[in-house]
Order: sequence, then C-alpha cells, then structure tokens
Amino acid sequence: MAQRVATEYVNASLTLTEAEMPRLISLCEVQQLRLQVFVLDNGNQEVVLEEDAGGESIRLTFERSNGQYRCALTCRVVQPKLTNTLRKLVSSFKGDAVVNRIYPGYTMVYHYIRGNVVRIVESKGTLLRTVFEQSDTLGRLESQFNLCSVEEEINRLRGSVNELLDIRNQTKEPELIVEIDQRLKYHSRLLFALEA
Repeated sequence: MAQRVATEYVNASLTLTEAEMPRLISLCEVQQLRLQVFVLDNGNQEVVLEEDAGGESIRLTFERSNGQYRCALTCRVVQPKLTNTLRKLVSSFKGDAVVNRIYPGYTMVYHYIRGNVVRIVESKGTLLRTVFEQSDTLGRLESQFNLCSVEEEINRLRGSVNELLDIRNQTKEPELIVEIDQRLKYHSRLLFALEA
C-alpha cells in the first residue's frame, strides 16, 4: 500500500454552536496533541493543535457570529495525528471540505458535504477517475414525488400504454411483440413508482 506524503485541506469549513465548542476541545485532547485555546477580545477563539513528534501545528480560527462559531481552513498536513484529527473534526461537526490525500504519483481527492464523503476522485496528472460518488436516490424520488407534473406524467404514461396495447393487439410479428412487451414492462414499473 502506498505511503501518504501529505494531506491538503482546501476550503474546509466548520460551523459549531457555542455548546459544541467544548466537545471540539475534548475531541482534540483525546487525539494526544498539544492543545492551546485562545479566547480573543471579540469573542472569537483560536485553537492551536501541535504534533509533539514532528513539531507541525495548525491554527483553527473560529469567528463568532450570532451564537455560532465558524472556521474556514486551508492547510497542508504531514503528521498522521493531525491529519486524523482534522478528518474527525470535519466528520463529527458536519463540515464541508475538499481534501487532497497526496501519494507518490497520484492524489485522491475527497469531497465532504455535511461531514459525509460524497465523492472520491483519483487524479494522476491530467487524468481524473471517479472512484466513488454518492447517489441520492431518496432525494430524487422525493423531488419527483413533490412535482406537480407527476399527475401529468401518469396520464401521459397511461396514454402510451394504451397505444402500445392497441399496436400489440394488431401486430402478428413476434419480434415486434417482444419489443412492445419490454416497453410495456418498463412503463408499468414507472407507473407503479409514480402512483406509489
């Protein structure tokens, strides 16, 4: 297995409530990193995480606004403990981020939305290959259900089924009958899904 060279967080963003800030601090402490928290005059907070072994550190600046703390972060991390901590923070606090995990010869690009990986792309020079992409089947079905044109689609499908049945009853060609039956099967599935 290839050894990771570095991890880049590009435009990572976290939004926490005031009540979640102690949980974030606690999560960072559990990772066995040197931790410093600074409360600034305007209510903003800075969290500095430092890896003991390599001396690498990152600074998370949380700006306070309307009872929430927002942090925007772009950084490059080499030490595994820091990398793991940032991953846990994005996941636990439902953050958004583009994360480049850099290996010798290629980069894996992870897209996080609300703490979940929704897409993974392998990048080798100019070549891009999608390795994983989350499909939102439930969301698509819900939006289709909420459309007012569903009734119109049902009426259109019923008309198509009636036409196909008329053609099927009049034809004698077995190949055409098989093709019509396939189309009828497809239309009936669509009707069932739309009427449910």
